[in-house]
Order: sequence, then structure tokens, then C-alpha cells
Amino acid sequence: MGFHVIGLNHQTAPVDLRERVAFSGDAVGTALAELRALPAVREVALLSTCNRTELYAEAEDDGSALADWLARRSEVGADLHGYLYRHQDEEAVRHLFRVATGLDSLVLGEPQILGQVKDAWATARAAGTLGNRLDRLFQHAFSTAKRARTDTRIGANPVSVASTAVRLAQESFARLEESTVLLIGAGETIELAARHLVQARTSRLLVANRTLAHAQDLATRHGGYALPLTDLDRHLAEADVVLSATASREPILRRAQVEAALAARRHRPMLLLDLAVPRDIAAEVGELSDVYLYTVDDLERAIEDNRRSRREAAEQAETIVDLQVAQFTARLAAGARTEPVKRVRAFGEAARVEALAKARQQLASGMPPEQALEFLAHTLTNRLLHAPSVALRTAAAEGDAELARAAERLFPESPDPGSGIRGSQEPDSARPDPASER
Repeated sequence: MGFHVIGLNHQTAPVDLRERVAFSGDAVGTALAELRALPAVREVALLSTCNRTELYAEAEDDGSALADWLARRSEVGADLHGYLYRHQDEEAVRHLFRVATGLDSLVLGEPQILGQVKDAWATARAAGTLGNRLDRLFQHAFSTAKRARTDTRIGANPVSVASTAVRLAQESFARLEESTVLLIGAGETIELAARHLVQARTSRLLVANRTLAHAQDLATRHGGYALPLTDLDRHLAEADVVLSATASREPILRRAQVEAALAARRHRPMLLLDLAVPRDIAAEVGELSDVYLYTVDDLERAIEDNRRSRREAAEQAETIVDLQVAQFTARLAAGARTEPVKRVRAFGEAARVEALAKARQQLASGMPPEQALEFLAHTLTNRLLHAPSVALRTAAAEGDAELARAAERLFPESPDPGSGIRGSQEPDSARPDPASER
């Protein structure tokens, strides 16, 4: 098949490494262009989330070029190879189907990943790096995910990383009904968190974002207060809980900022939930007293109960994935078997169009219709039989009996001489030059 998956995720690499390999914004389009330019790569898509970075490709080599590119591009170097997983052909198909279905997620069955896979597909299409085969693979992944969520309870009571973070705040830190929560960012994760916080009757909601209009839009819809990111230091001390998920390449919150906020709060504790990769909150913030800092990796333990409750549904979804993988690979194999037929018919159609165009030119120039028909038949016969005749002659000279037997199966009987068809003769262009036989 030539399908490859090269990547790393929350199971194979820690957050400090994943954030160095993450792509966002314009970097995705640039990366796709670089990948498509690799000699062995025909088609490629890039999926990058807070929990995984994966390359999906149709390539002629063993995928080494993709892995080497990722190691260079991330500036991690050769050490990255030890964290990468590699899947090829059927296993690559199965991996994408499991990812789209939520079976490979940090939160088993979480619904966000399907949208992220669709975004990766759409981005690759827009960049012109997605061809027919990879497009068919992604389309089948979408239908597999839809079927798994329809036929099993893998998507029942969906739990996202955002909802898990809010639940952690409820259960381990403070009563949200009496707390001020600061959201940093305005993307999908923050949107989900805002919904869960409203359901939990959070006392006060602040939304900070680099683009104030986006913060105002989200705050208006959820009864919060918007502020520009430049005012973050002025309001940080008001927050009992901070939940951050931006696409920033550098930390949004550093140790000095949080220290100042704690002093203003008279060291009342703060819960900081960093759901971004790369991280929004500098790691050294976690060293401060009165600060409880959690990253996406820390949520692994908090969601173990969710995994156990969904295990039965996951087993049913795995069965659906296996069946869909078998169906997809069978369709590919069937397509490969019919490809020679398509090529022959395309060749014949091209020959017909070319010969007909020439005959029409002859008619337009005044050639008698009978003579033009003879010209058409002769030209078309030559065009269709030249290549097979040359191949058969070469096979005979080299002792290739297999091609001769194949020709006998394709043309089991000679045409009736009385039909007027000159098929028993070689086309003029295939006949040896008499001068060459002297």
C-alpha cells in the first residue's frame, strides 16, 4: 500500500519533548510543503495536538525520510528516533482509525480528536499535499469513527481533557461556586472548559486572550469578563484557578508573575491547569509554595476511572475498527487488481481521440469520406497494436513464454478473414524495416 505513520504521543514521550515537536498555525503549511518535497513522499498530512504529533504519508521508502525530517525540523536530533512509533500499510490504516475513534486518546473516547483529525485532513487538502489514496484513507477513518460512536457507547457522556481538568478543580482544590477562574486562550479547549465551568456554577469567570475580540466573544457567551493578555499581571491575583490552553511557543506565565500574584493574595493557594503543548506555564512555577500545577500528563492519573468505565465500549469499538481496516484494505487490493484494466481502457480512449481528430482534419482538407475512414481504421490499428507487438517480439527473442501465453488468453481466436478486419496482420509501424533484414 505504501501508507506510513510516524509520530509520538502521550504514551511514548513526555510533555517537554512533545512541545518541541508540536506544530501550529502557519508552521503546519510550511511543514507540509517541506514534507511533500522529500523525494520519496507522494502524499502527506500532519496531525499535531497537545497529546500527539503524527505524519501520515503515502511514500515509496520505509518511512525513514519522514522520521529524519521530523528529527531535524524539531531540532531534537537523532535522540527523537527513540520516542517515535512507526506503522506501515495495514497497521498505519489501523492506527489512524483508532486515533479518529478516540481509542488512542489520553481520555478514552474523547470527542475532540475526530475534529482535529478532520482539521489535519482539510489543511493537507488546502496545501495540495493530499492525493487520492490518502484522501480515501481519511474519509474511511471518518466513517469508521462515526460508526463506532453510533454502534457503541464509546462516545457516551463524552469526557475531554478540558472537562477532566474542571472535574479535578472541583474534587481536589476548591468549591467553584465560590471561586474565580481565569481562562487563558480562546480556542476549542478553552471553549469546552468554559462550558463545564458554567455548568459547575463557577462564581466568576475571566477570559484573557491575545486578541481581545476573541476573548470578548467567548466571555459574552458564557457570562464572563474579557481582558487583553497584556492585563494578565493586573488580574492574576484574583484567580483561584487558572486554566490555560494557547498556541504560544513561549510560556505565558512565568515564576516571577505567579510569585507576585501569590504575594498579593497573601499566599492563598492557586490551582494552575496547563493544557497546552508547548506548555503555557513555566515548569519552575510548580516549585512555588501554595501553587498546585498540573499539565496534560498529570491528568493521566485523574482519568483512569474514566478508562475503566469505557473499557467494554472500547472493546466493541476495536472490533469495528478491525472490520473497517479489513474492508478498506480489501478495497485497495481490488482497486490494484483493476488498475491494469483502467490503464488499457485509458490508452485505447486516448488512441481513439487522437485518430478521430486526425481523420476529421483529413475530411476538412477535402479527403473523400471512404479514404478518411480507411485512414482512421489504419491509424487506430497501428496505435493500438504497436506496443503489444513490439513487446511480444522482444519476449520471443528473450524466451519469455509467459507473455506469449498471456497474449493467447487475451486474443484466443484470430479474427475472421472474411470480416474485412486486418487484425491478422501486424500494424505497419510494428513491421520490421525490410532494409534491416538484408
